[in-house]
Amino acid sequence: MEAREGMDTGQNPNQKLADPTLVARVQQLREAVRYHQYRYYLLDDPKLSDQEFDALFRELQQMEAEHPELRSDDSPTVRVGGVVSDRFAKTRHPMPMLSLANAFGPADLGAWRERVKRLLPGDDLARLAYVVEPKFDGLTVVLHYEQGRFVLGATRGDGEVGETITPNLRTVRLLPLRLHANAGADGSAAEIEVPSRLVVRGEAYVDKADFEAFNLRQSEQESRTFANPRNFAAGSLRQLDSSITATRPVKLWVYQALILEGAPMPPTHSGTLAYLQQLGLPICPDIRLFSDAEFDDLVAYVTEFGERRHELPYEVDGLVIKVDSLEAQARLGYTGKDPRWAIAYKYAGQEAVTKLLDIVVAVGRTGVITPNAVLEPVQIGGVTVSKATLHNEDYVRDLDFRVGDQVLVKRAGEVIPKVLRPLVELRDGHEEVWQMPQVCPVCGQPLVRPEGEAATYCVNNACPAQLVRSVEHFVGRAAMDIEGFGIKQAELFVSEGYIRDLADIYHLPWETIRTLEGYGDKRVENLQAGVEESKTRPVACLLTGLGIRFVGEVVAEMLVARYHSLDLLMQASAEELGEIPGIGSRIADSVADYFALEPNRALIQKFAAAGVRVADEVVEESHEPGARPWEGQVFVVTGTLPSMTRDEAKEYIEARGGKVTGSVSSKTDYVVVGENAGSKLDKARQLGVRTLEEAELRALAEQS
Repeated sequence: MEAREGMDTGQNPNQKLADPTLVARVQQLREAVRYHQYRYYLLDDPKLSDQEFDALFRELQQMEAEHPELRSDDSPTVRVGGVVSDRFAKTRHPMPMLSLANAFGPADLGAWRERVKRLLPGDDLARLAYVVEPKFDGLTVVLHYEQGRFVLGATRGDGEVGETITPNLRTVRLLPLRLHANAGADGSAAEIEVPSRLVVRGEAYVDKADFEAFNLRQSEQESRTFANPRNFAAGSLRQLDSSITATRPVKLWVYQALILEGAPMPPTHSGTLAYLQQLGLPICPDIRLFSDAEFDDLVAYVTEFGERRHELPYEVDGLVIKVDSLEAQARLGYTGKDPRWAIAYKYAGQEAVTKLLDIVVAVGRTGVITPNAVLEPVQIGGVTVSKATLHNEDYVRDLDFRVGDQVLVKRAGEVIPKVLRPLVELRDGHEEVWQMPQVCPVCGQPLVRPEGEAATYCVNNACPAQLVRSVEHFVGRAAMDIEGFGIKQAELFVSEGYIRDLADIYHLPWETIRTLEGYGDKRVENLQAGVEESKTRPVACLLTGLGIRFVGEVVAEMLVARYHSLDLLMQASAEELGEIPGIGSRIADSVADYFALEPNRALIQKFAAAGVRVADEVVEESHEPGARPWEGQVFVVTGTLPSMTRDEAKEYIEARGGKVTGSVSSKTDYVVVGENAGSKLDKARQLGVRTLEEAELRALAEQS
């Protein structure tokens, strides 16, 4: 697409002029990338395959890297982030970001409608209509565009002044960095005017599925999780390093034009939303328009929406009903801090106020210490709520929960109770500040909070509170793989006192177990045989089974490949461990901290005394041509393969020198796919990583 005469080409005017041919190509690439992002993200109608789009994007990245004079702050490539800010500057909003009055039932809606009609003259009444929008549960943002380019973004803040988070907002993929001049809402080429100045209000949010997937990954890595999608979205956009924001799945809806200059303002709110969508701004599709004569239908829709709101992919905490005519909005004006022309409808039973009686901690299976709220029982949506998680020490401290507070409680999805915030205005001075305990409430071991993490841990592997789950993990397939030994056996043997630490698995009183109900001779013989067989498992299996934070199968194999025995590994310092390729400082610190504790070192000696393998033989690597043809290549296995389990595929690849990891990245060479491959296959396609079916994997091995 050729630039029009006088049109901004995207160059930085403070840098030297570039070759006109290069300028034209960069501009062409930027327009193409913007267009196809628009079709993909907003119209859900891509015209290019992922590989074709990635090729365009990479070419643009490469040209900007090779020719710095061509870089521009509105290029699609800046979404990768990387700008670091010492602190957030402040932005004064062009007009106050006001809140809304609330309605809690059809009667409240009817009363609001009557007030509106009473204040409007006849001409406005004749064309009175209402727009109904979801009330998004995210972070309010204000976006500024000058000459079609995104130049500034801020949070709502106190309504008058917000935090400037422009670099972080640039990483939100649904936010257009340059407004479209000729994109119709349906993808047509109807010409429209781009305003010289545009300020809009919107909501940054995270889909529920993306939030749950992120928290699951964080939980598996024992890293910080977030209480809800709103906190996740807000925390992601308040990062000082925008490259962190760029990794978060933040999305955006725009729902109001605050200032529009240099182009005609549509006469209605619904028309304004359609115009904003034509400019390329994301507008929620779950918006309805009702005439005043259809007000009964509007009330019915509000009720129906309440019944299905939990099926939406994003969180909402109600609906917003607005008078559609902008002229009527201006005549209605404001009362105090609330616009007369809009009202928020909230569904009954979502929230309640009760007293925080106490904060007690629970010990999880990995040793994570979780504070939990003990609540004065309260009815929410027909269910009595008396307890709820407070997530971690930071959540309690940041929101300043105190024992004795009146607190706002919500049943998220009408299932899981969540304590949202304390009502500080109701404090009488008798509330008590809570502190995280210094020692484990079960075993007395000093608690540890690693630097940079929100979680606090009991690191005593023999802590009874986590022992059952630790045993379950130890005997599982990914670790010592003891056949017939599962969670039921773990619970029984721990409760009977047969297992006080993991090594006791190899000292079980088999004759006594035979006297237990359901444990006949054959069952005990099979279980005992499985325990004995596990003693010969590779050392990496034992290391995995210990349950050290951040040490799974892959990390365990890397550590054993370096040290070959647990005795040598126990002697390694965090600095030495951190020098191993693929072992970062967080893993190194975790391993060193674990083996620094005498009970854990004694546990390894107890394993050795029981005959469990704690050292592997050092095997000289073959140097014959073709013996390890996949040396240095990274594989990911996903889905169900026709004739190999994932473990067998892993062994097949590693026997030829390849490395198998659990996630797809730009460093992955091959993704081996079977049935139901899922998101890893999608990621491989997105990154252009080569995929192989099992037959192709075997053929590749034969060719090597």
